Amino acid sequence: MQKQPSSATRSGSEGEVGDIEQRFRTLADAIPHIVWTAEPDGSIDFVSRRLKTYTGLDFSDVKGWNWTSTLHPDDAQSATENWKSAVESAAAYEMEVRIKRISDGAWRWHLDRASPVKNEQGQVVKWVGTVTDIEDQKQALAAADRANRAKSDFLSSMSHELRSPLNAILGFAQLMASESPPPTPSQRASIDQILRAGWHLLELINEVLDLAKIESGQVSISPEPVSLSDALQECESMIEPQAQQRGIRASFPHVDAGCHVRADRTRLKQILINLLSNAIKYNRQQGAVEVACSTPAPDRVRVSVSDTGLGLSPQKLAQLFQPFNRLGQEAGTEEGTGIGLVVAKRLTELMGGAIGVESTMGQGSVFWIELNTAAAPEVAALGASQSAALGESVAVNGAAKAPAHIVLYIEDNPANLKLVEQLIARRADMRMLGAVTGQLGVEMACSVLPQVIVMDINLPDISGIEALSILRRNHATMAIPVVALSSNAMRRDIEKGLKAGFFRYLTKPIKIDEFMHALAEAVAFSESRH
Repeated sequence: MQKQPSSATRSGSEGEVGDIEQRFRTLADAIPHIVWTAEPDGSIDFVSRRLKTYTGLDFSDVKGWNWTSTLHPDDAQSATENWKSAVESAAAYEMEVRIKRISDGAWRWHLDRASPVKNEQGQVVKWVGTVTDIEDQKQALAAADRANRAKSDFLSSMSHELRSPLNAILGFAQLMASESPPPTPSQRASIDQILRAGWHLLELINEVLDLAKIESGQVSISPEPVSLSDALQECESMIEPQAQQRGIRASFPHVDAGCHVRADRTRLKQILINLLSNAIKYNRQQGAVEVACSTPAPDRVRVSVSDTGLGLSPQKLAQLFQPFNRLGQEAGTEEGTGIGLVVAKRLTELMGGAIGVESTMGQGSVFWIELNTAAAPEVAALGASQSAALGESVAVNGAAKAPAHIVLYIEDNPANLKLVEQLIARRADMRMLGAVTGQLGVEMACSVLPQVIVMDINLPDISGIEALSILRRNHATMAIPVVALSSNAMRRDIEKGLKAGFFRYLTKPIKIDEFMHALAEAVAFSESRH
């Protein structure tokens, strides 16, 4: 027969367990959280004294399964079910619950966590858990969220208020520049000054809003595999006029068509254009800009932009990437905001990349960005017949004998109405009708049935989104393509508009070529429906 342990041995073991239990409870009382233990069946058998400190409750209030009565009525059932499920599955448990503080009757959020303690056979012998007051953190997060929403609303409103007058300034200046007969050299010089100042002001607005959105966490990044070759070619075509105007020789590398980086396509071009524009602006006369690509690591691609400018001293290098710091160029002839590099840095980092600079006084600077490589996307090739159909879908018959296409423009700003009217007057196959409110525009659309509708979002009675919804519910107007033309230029505004069903979403100030192209596409789409 197996020898039974003596009473002295049992007494010694029990004493050792008791010592361990006492040390655990002493440690639990010292921890700045509520610590508790439970039997294998889940019933509470110990709670540290912090329970009394933080909630005013006693052990008797939570012993066994009494703890459920201390919870907010909306939390008790789900907490009980989750806890029973954890006990049955012997799995760790975590949940946020509200517990009343006896001193003032306030319900405060707590994070309740528990883990099972198992023996060698894998059986649960104990549950150990903590309860942490997270009310202050929740309040802080809620306040931060409200502040971010308020900031986002302010940015959207500010963007609209600043862009509306700019739309008229730049729109009419472009119109005057393209009049027939053309303006005199003196008039052309004045118009150029207006356009240059207007586009610079727009750039400043965009960069300030961009930086504010990034800092408030509102910027939207859509990473995807982007062909580096395509991105650089587009940047080369955009930067070439600026380089030629200043006598700067810009050279771009040949990049393998299969080289792709993980990035937001629009934001990547924004970053590269900023680096290239700076390299041209701050170069020397008849200088050079060289773009190079390298692979510092197997999964990284570096794009470098070198210039032959004056270079930057160590002191100025230390001040780079600071908002509104133009490194002493404020008194120079070059326009700038001191924001572009800051935005480029934030955007690069949001895409998982890095940005840096190396510079030598008297020789020039090298700005570079690094991004993760990406596998090339699989793209299905269009057949010849599909390509032809696609080409025909945007073709517009501009013959003078063609019947006039009616374009209904719903806009309450007289200057904008006049501008678009003059633009459409240049097309012999188009005629514009105007409406100054959303309701009037809807009524005119139902009676006239125009081929295309152009609509502002911020109308004096109903929003453009509401007007579009009304048009879509009417069988007679539901198929008419509606182009949004709005000062609401935030990314979320554009996404909301396209999701609502606008055919195209254009932002003010009007870019004439972009506007006329969208109008032509809408007319072609309308014709294809008949």
